[in-house]
Amino acid sequence: MIDLSFDLPMAEAAAFWRRKLRLSPKEFRALQDSARTNAFAVSGIALGDELDTVFDALQRAIDNGDSFEDFKAECAEIFERRGWTGKRAWRVDNIFRTNIQTAYNVGRYEQMQRVKKLRPFWRYSAVNDSRTRPEHRAMHGKIFPADHPFWDTWYPPNGFRCRCSVDSVSKEEMEGYGWQVEGSDPTNTLFEPTDPVTGVKLPARQLLPDPGWNYHPGKAADQGPARMLRDALPKMRPQIASMVLARAAKILSAAEIAKLKELIGEQA
Repeated sequence: MIDLSFDLPMAEAAAFWRRKLRLSPKEFRALQDSARTNAFAVSGIALGDELDTVFDALQRAIDNGDSFEDFKAECAEIFERRGWTGKRAWRVDNIFRTNIQTAYNVGRYEQMQRVKKLRPFWRYSAVNDSRTRPEHRAMHGKIFPADHPFWDTWYPPNGFRCRCSVDSVSKEEMEGYGWQVEGSDPTNTLFEPTDPVTGVKLPARQLLPDPGWNYHPGKAADQGPARMLRDALPKMRPQIASMVLARAAKILSAAEIAKLKELIGEQA
């Protein structure tokens, strides 16, 4: 049984999702990892009606709390045409879990920022079951101030299908539970994980998020698509930059588009 329940709907998560820029897989790959927070693409699905169907189904899951089964049913024909069933059904799980969890954690970030003076500490929370990655398990329960650089690397999700989250903590709760703020950042240090099923010690490895996930999605989302494109467009090949800018015209103002065109030398 796959548990794909989240504390949704959440207004902040829904607003974040609506700001996303829909792109083709090729355009999406041209973005840096953190910039992808403000974009949406699915490898194997071209830009068009099918991608819109998947995007809108995820939007309804965020808006209304629709279940994973609802999402699968709504997009069933799209996934079946690509053979994402049976042993390849993990692709569908990945699309749903990764995008919903990212939206949830971005929404949580916005909420926790608003109460930061009253709840100035953040606590990493991993699910800690047999599917929890060793690196993520090692972070469970670690507490740092909300503005600590630790979160620039470890604010979740920290990989595809990651289920980790962050809780805000008050000074009173710190005292009541006897919790302590970590004395040092363990990022990139060596640790020896334990297999959660067998209890056997595994070889030492560096303590890092999954490759490509060592950034803060909450802060990346704060930039919004316009700021993201100001950084990303000059680094793209002109043809791809023009295509991306054409997509952006659907969600950005005319003034923002004019500034971006000027940035890459296009005529408004």
